[in-house]
Amino acid sequence: MTDRRRMAPQDATMYWLSKRTPNDQFLLYSFADAGVQTAELRAHIERRSAHIPDLRVRLREVPRDLDYPSWVRCEFSADQFVEHDLPQADWSHVQAALGELLGTGVDAADRPWRLHVFRGVAGAPMRSDAAELATVVVLQMSHALADGKRAAAVARSLFGKDDPLGRPPSPCHPERGSRLHGRFFAALRMTVGTLRVPIQVAQTMARGYQAYRAQRTLVELTESGRLPGPGPSFTPSAVNQAVAEANTAQQARMLVWDAGELRIPGRTMTVVALTAVSLALPNYLTTLGKPVDRSGAQVPMALPGKALPRNNYCSLGVDLHIDEPDLRRRADRIAAALSDRRTRAEHPLLSAQDRVTSVTPAAVLRRDLDRYPLDTVPDAISGHTVVSSVHRGSADLSFGGPVRFTAGFPAIGSVMHLTHGVHGLGDTVTISVHADAATITDIDAYAELLRSAVQQVVAAHAVPPTPG
Repeated sequence: MTDRRRMAPQDATMYWLSKRTPNDQFLLYSFADAGVQTAELRAHIERRSAHIPDLRVRLREVPRDLDYPSWVRCEFSADQFVEHDLPQADWSHVQAALGELLGTGVDAADRPWRLHVFRGVAGAPMRSDAAELATVVVLQMSHALADGKRAAAVARSLFGKDDPLGRPPSPCHPERGSRLHGRFFAALRMTVGTLRVPIQVAQTMARGYQAYRAQRTLVELTESGRLPGPGPSFTPSAVNQAVAEANTAQQARMLVWDAGELRIPGRTMTVVALTAVSLALPNYLTTLGKPVDRSGAQVPMALPGKALPRNNYCSLGVDLHIDEPDLRRRADRIAAALSDRRTRAEHPLLSAQDRVTSVTPAAVLRRDLDRYPLDTVPDAISGHTVVSSVHRGSADLSFGGPVRFTAGFPAIGSVMHLTHGVHGLGDTVTISVHADAATITDIDAYAELLRSAVQQVVAAHAVPPTPG
């Protein structure tokens, strides 16, 4: 029988990678500040989180990685609710503080999430009037705990109006009340893990051969035209070069719209955002004196069906077709490319390699991850930036006041020094920019290029396409 507490390899990968580079999820929500006391808000979070299984666990490793880590139950800790004092309680200082947060990481072996709270913020977007103050919260989560879709569902349980599970909380005990039990559990997991390794090795070999055969079939389907080909590759640009660790200060900006301003018949918000990035990023690189003739983006896509991994997604490499001057036609080509990548990613044969990973011994996967050269920029990459899009549902959330908008910030790394989040909530859409200061030296200038690009894309769809 499957041990559902035992982490899936995909999730353990996220945890082990976090030890080398920050990869936490950061979900920002802005609420109207109705003056509720912070102590009451803290009690509300402690009470709500007791009903949400994903928020009452922590990670426990197995010595010497003889098996994958497990999720064990735990209590809410007071330091999981952090109220921040700003030099000045306004939107610009919130964005500055957010940049500092984005470079941090929670320790999933202690607690895999933390809530950051900023009270009485003036000048936040989407306020009901100029005098309204905001409570801005940032839910920080270990990527091992949830991908973007799952994290949004957790946040909805935390800030929603209804009881998350409709049942009272049950007691949580990290070690079931004794250190002896903890030591016994660790020894048992080591023993089970040791006995499992020979079986996993045999399974890895068998599934490796199946993956090899699947790859041959994929090539045949692709060559015959029955399946779209793999995504393109690109030469790294100026936003993909290695940066000295001392210069990796992070920064973030948010552009918030009424969804009606961006809604284009026949276009998803993802395609609208990708088309805007196809304008803004090359224009920014041109201002640096480092223009490009091709540009691409990585687009995370949630995989269909219910799966054991908490991280159930893949990344699609999409050509942004910057050689097409007509923005309507460019959007058509981007949409077609995205559709092709999705069709290929959803083909059953593509999961063959995942089946290999699912039986790889933990120690082998950990060794490979530790040896992987994260600081090396390859000669060819699948995209110059990331554009991650998640709709977080209706705007019926509250936290001391009604919600106004949401935002998210895909992690940056040694190759991706600039990422974008596209997040909808109710009738609002936010396009976020996350970058390191060494690569995007003037993030406000880039944000304005992106804002202008969005407006150009919307305007281009208001007129008939050019002939040809």
